[in-house]
Amino acid sequence: MDKKENRINSDLAREEANSLRANAKKNRNNSTRKTNKLWLWLGVLVLVFILLWWLFAMGTFEDMLGVFNG
Repeated sequence: MDKKENRINSDLAREEANSLRANAKKNRNNSTRKTNKLWLWLGVLVLVFILLWWLFAMGTFEDMLGVFNG
């Protein structure tokens, strides 16, 4: 009887450990996904800034907006 109870207890402990590992992995994936979205939006903002800077450097936007340089 003792061996059977020990085996049941060890099986329950193993299942609980597996569920804790699964939950930790899920939480890590969610936080990684959020971080990746932040980096993606930062990249988009940087690209928009570069595009606007390039357009002003070429003079295209200045002509469209009526900015006159001397």
